[in-house]
Formats: sequence, C-alpha cells, structure tokens
Amino acid sequence: MPTPPSVHSMAKRALDLVGAGLLLVGLFPLLALLALSVWLDDGRPILFAQTRIGRGGVPFRLFKFRTLTHEPDDPARAAAHTTGVGGVLRRWALDELPQLWNVLRGEMSLVGPRPTVPDQVARYGPHERRRLRVRPGLTGWAQVHGRNALSWPERIDRDVWYVQHRSLRLDLQILARTPLVLVRGVGVYGADAKNPSFSPGSQLHA
Repeated sequence: MPTPPSVHSMAKRALDLVGAGLLLVGLFPLLALLALSVWLDDGRPILFAQTRIGRGGVPFRLFKFRTLTHEPDDPARAAAHTTGVGGVLRRWALDELPQLWNVLRGEMSLVGPRPTVPDQVARYGPHERRRLRVRPGLTGWAQVHGRNALSWPERIDRDVWYVQHRSLRLDLQILARTPLVLVRGVGVYGADAKNPSFSPGSQLHA
C-alpha cells in the first residue's frame, strides 16, 4: 500500500501550485518579452529542453530559455558560447523561469536541489543520492549560499543538508532570500564560479 502523503508534503505541493500559478500569470508579460528577445537575438528555438533527473531518480524534460548559440564548439564552456541576451538571462537567472511549468506539472518544486543530468546521477554514491528524496527546485539552499561559486561537493553537501532539515518555514526563507542573492550577483557564471566537476563521496560538514 502506498505511503500516504505527509502534511508537510501536501502543504509544500499547495505552495508550489499556488506560487507557480501566480508567477506564471503575473510574469506573463516578462516571459513574452524574454521570448521575443531570445528570438530577435539568435533566432529559434526559444526554449532549450534537456533531460534531468527528478525525485526518486525519475527523468523528466526541463525547460529553459536558450542562452547558448545553436552549435557551440564546446558546450562545457558555456561562457564562451553565450548569446548577448543569454548573458543577461544567466546573470539574473531569468533563463530558469520556464521551469515554473515543470513545477506545475509536479516534476519540480519551487525549492529543492537543482536537478542534474543523468550522467552525473549515474555516478552518485549513497551520500549524493539523498538529493533525490525530494523534488528538484527552481531555487534551493545551495543557491542562496554561494550558487555557482560553490564547488560541486559543496553544492551536494548543502543540498543534502536541505533534504535532512526541510520544512515549509525553511522553504519560505529560501524563497525570500533568493531575490536578494540575485541582486547581489552572488555566484554568477563567470570569474567567481568554481569548476562544477563531480566528485563522488563528498561528506556533509554543515
């Protein structure tokens, strides 16, 4: 028999549905403007879709506004192939806004560990796999504590800390802090961003 959802999980899902729905409606003019900007800057496609791994290891299609040129020579070096508009979108994390649709579909949450690609998840050890106990999020504990300035093991440790201490109150705190982090430019793609190479077996120190 399936385990019934907890009060926390039902409240979190309600927050996701209400929050994502209101944001999609309220930000519709901005989303339309961003889509037009991507199209005028580098043509179609406007959206970028990629397979990511969600809760329980289930894959799903994640959506972003496209920020790279059509055929980058080295996709791993995003900064070298970012479009003009793409640089602005990345700076303010506006390229992530289409994932509000992933939140409505139940594949993501407003708050949680950022979803990663299958190749990385395939190399997870027991410590890293704790990230998969919850839905991935638009923002999370790692995003308000360093973002891309963190090394990959540091991000893993912060994500696992969140999974172990998650609560609706913590989610609201993270959501409140996210705009402040973006305005300050903490961990923006660029010179302050560390190499996000994956290193299995990192341990939680926080």
